[in-house]
Amino acid sequence: MSPTPTTSAEGQRRIVKLPTVTIRFAGDSGDGMQLAGTQFTDTSALVGNDISTFPDFPAEIRAPAGTLAGVSGYQIQFSSQDIYTPGDDVDALVAMNPAALKTNLKALRKGGVLIVNEDAFTATDLKKAGYDVSPLLDSSLAGYRLIKVPINRLNEEAVKESGLSAKQVDRCKNFFALGLVYWLYSRPLEPTLQYIQQKFGKKAPAVALANSLALKAGYHYGEICELFHEQYQVDKAKLPPGTYRKITGNEAVSLGLVAAAHLAGKDLFYASYPITPASDILHNLSELKNYRVVTFQAEDEIAAMGAAVGAAFGGAMSCTGTSGPGVALKQEAIGLAVMAELPVVIVNVQRGGPSTGLPTKTEQADLLQAVVGRNGECPAPVIAPVSPPDCFNAAVEAFRIAVRYMTPVFVLSDGYIANGSEPWLIPDVAKMPPIPATHPTQANDPSGFMPYKRNEDLCRPWAIPGTPGLEHRIGGLEKAENTGQVSYDGINHERMVQLRAAKIAAVKPAGDPYLWTGPQRGDVLMVGWGGTYGAIKAATLQLREQGYQVSACQIRYLNPLPEDLGPLFSQFKHVLVAELNLGQLRMLLRSRFLLDLKGFNRVKGQPFTIAELVAAARSLISNKSEPQYQAHDPEAEAPLAAGG
Repeated sequence: MSPTPTTSAEGQRRIVKLPTVTIRFAGDSGDGMQLAGTQFTDTSALVGNDISTFPDFPAEIRAPAGTLAGVSGYQIQFSSQDIYTPGDDVDALVAMNPAALKTNLKALRKGGVLIVNEDAFTATDLKKAGYDVSPLLDSSLAGYRLIKVPINRLNEEAVKESGLSAKQVDRCKNFFALGLVYWLYSRPLEPTLQYIQQKFGKKAPAVALANSLALKAGYHYGEICELFHEQYQVDKAKLPPGTYRKITGNEAVSLGLVAAAHLAGKDLFYASYPITPASDILHNLSELKNYRVVTFQAEDEIAAMGAAVGAAFGGAMSCTGTSGPGVALKQEAIGLAVMAELPVVIVNVQRGGPSTGLPTKTEQADLLQAVVGRNGECPAPVIAPVSPPDCFNAAVEAFRIAVRYMTPVFVLSDGYIANGSEPWLIPDVAKMPPIPATHPTQANDPSGFMPYKRNEDLCRPWAIPGTPGLEHRIGGLEKAENTGQVSYDGINHERMVQLRAAKIAAVKPAGDPYLWTGPQRGDVLMVGWGGTYGAIKAATLQLREQGYQVSACQIRYLNPLPEDLGPLFSQFKHVLVAELNLGQLRMLLRSRFLLDLKGFNRVKGQPFTIAELVAAARSLISNKSEPQYQAHDPEAEAPLAAGG
């Protein structure tokens, strides 16, 4: 950061202008940190900043209070410039208890602002967090700008007129902390006050009053206390003109699915079984019934996939959503959709695995599952959005391909972009090209209707069941070419397998096959896919500013892979494939293009930092055989770096 100090109108406290700030709210999973972070994000978006967020919370609904396992955090970077990640190092940390301090202090940069709720640093809570001595009393926090605030007592005093119980009063303290941070970073209170009234005003007026009082009290505490000698200000970002809103990846997927159905002039059918981190898609779509959306919460993953296949057979724009464990259960029915050649979109919001794994942490380990994870020769296109807003594009593109090529299509999102948020330039749907979705009404051959007679894209007609004269057999048994009758003939089976494979191999992207940063020649090309885009792009730009010949390629279409990747890769001395798994994309690229590719891999449930990617690229340029990086956490193990 390069601060620019100015003097306030009153001449009392300095207003320091900063180009970019990263804040993290941390506390118990019941302390409302996600709400505080979301409100700060919403307000910063309304102010006009570029934003990028990273919610990080435990899998348990309510872990034991005060424990390290129960800490919930929300990080936001807001800026007057283009940003691509929620930030590496945190400029200001709000720690509501000792456990939040212990688990998050390593992210705070030296000299950063550390606001702690000193009322929570009791002997009991210190013991739960593993402290023998309170860090507020020793010198362990000397490298930070420590601000001790008795939040519990100040919050209790501020909301006493509301008449709430002590337990209810305690739940308001997140708004006190939020108000204080609003003052520190010159944010307006009005958007959050309006939210409180809309949320609680009618059904719980006492709660609305208490939260409003707590928010204002925190703000005014910043004004009157002598703990702060300056305020900070981040100006508006210069974004392209248009109408923006803050959007998460799951919200964007939901709107993209609805938009695709609208562009096709059809109903949207969404079948799902609740699973973290994909459940919000079902929640969002269930509120859009007025837009020809039908949602079905199935009894299990298999039933959800079966219902989606049935809806596609019936002529709907059909989709199912889940995470990796759910895809494992759906695979047989996905194979049915491949065999029957029906258009279904499968959204996989990836999380840490295998099995239950890390339900609330991000990972990219389901790529091979999507590409080759079914029995038999069972190909399907795979698209990976690169950011929360891009999830909208990927959902629309997936339906375009599904309908055009009569095939299931995977959308591989991940927990990082599904829960994270960025500004989204709202598109004009009226200017988006329609999705042609046609159904035959008469026979396509002199001898009658041929359900598997193919067009120039090798796809069969989408005949609606019950159409007079177009009755045909459907199911998982192998089909005879053209007629679709059950066939056990080996030659016919080989022919149909080759036709299905050729159809998918010839799929033309409905959007950008990859996103490129920098020249198409140089020393290092960093390759990624999915939600690693922001960190890879930011690292590439940083390296180029430092004089390194580095470029980046973020692949969106993972099956089939873009044909020109091989020639592009060959123009670089080193190709570094960075992904949040042990090298799945690298394996696919190596087998497809027969090139020597290096890998940089993480499976810690956290997104890449810019710093570790910069270090990995530098190590290749300095002729080290494997990328090396000293983790920010000195206690963390050295990263895996799969060499050539």
